[in-house]
Amino acid sequence: MKKVGQYRFHRDHGAQAGRILQLLEKKYGRPDPAHLKLADIYARDVFGDAIYAPWLRVYAAFSGAFKEGWIPDNYYGGVVVPSMKGGYGRISNLKPMSRLIFGGDAFPDVAYFANGLFFTERNVVVPEQELKQVVFRQCDKVVFKLDGSARGKGIYFFDRESFDCELIRSLGNGVIQKFIVQHPLFSAFASKSVATLRMTTVVDELGHVSVRACFLRIGRAHDTHIRNDDEVCVPVDLVTGELARKGFLSDWGATEEHPDSKVRFAGVKIPAFSDCVDTVLQLHGKIPFARCIGWDVTVGDDGKVQVMEWNGEHNDVKFSEATQGPCFSDLKWELLNASAV
Repeated sequence: MKKVGQYRFHRDHGAQAGRILQLLEKKYGRPDPAHLKLADIYARDVFGDAIYAPWLRVYAAFSGAFKEGWIPDNYYGGVVVPSMKGGYGRISNLKPMSRLIFGGDAFPDVAYFANGLFFTERNVVVPEQELKQVVFRQCDKVVFKLDGSARGKGIYFFDRESFDCELIRSLGNGVIQKFIVQHPLFSAFASKSVATLRMTTVVDELGHVSVRACFLRIGRAHDTHIRNDDEVCVPVDLVTGELARKGFLSDWGATEEHPDSKVRFAGVKIPAFSDCVDTVLQLHGKIPFARCIGWDVTVGDDGKVQVMEWNGEHNDVKFSEATQGPCFSDLKWELLNASAV
């Protein structure tokens, strides 16, 4: 069964990478065959198997060059994740655990539902008839996120009138978060959904935590929240917090402005960026045994940093590797032994 699972995992990644390579060819023309050949050779010589070539081919076609040190996304998921995180990374799927682990006020959590009980953000059991009062004590709108929710799925919005305890019970375990009123800079791009910074942090062999990649995820004008299949992603300079001149749509097509609001990316700096960096570094220091974490962070209209989610499993590295990578070349991940998917 283990081998069957690995086969399906790499088959699916190969198919996904193949579709993206076709999109890139259609948009930007055929990639240099020499670069693709280097990707094939590098997959075999460095990672030990041609199954890791498809994502390297995507990175090379996107970048117009081949760069040593890139990590294929299926190598990251199949080898790095189990080796550098194990079961500890899976804790991130259990959303009521976040405040218990990290403490502080970085997460906008106001309540939880788990195994038939409602809790406050301090893990005090709340009778169902008192829950609405607790939830809307500091806000007028909330978001319920199911455990393991990802890619914009498993997310539900409530106000005081529509809030329904029985509906939440029927949906399953998860977190109730206050709806964040985002910084005006983000609203200029898209006002309905909350823009987030996807920040990737790692813990090296000496225990030092660092930010390795960052991009801004922006929703479309018609979306109430960011959806993986219809988002705009813009690389962010790790030092200055400035947006790249070009962002990319879900089909990897480049754009210099948001497709709906027409607000341009060039020259825009993320508000409170240094605070965002400090926040994720501090938080990752509290769970260093999950060696690589993806964080979804935003900045409210009050300038305060809020952590929407954290992902200790297979967080996305392919976009960062293609646009900002190699992001992890000094960590020697290519030397890790393959393990179960």
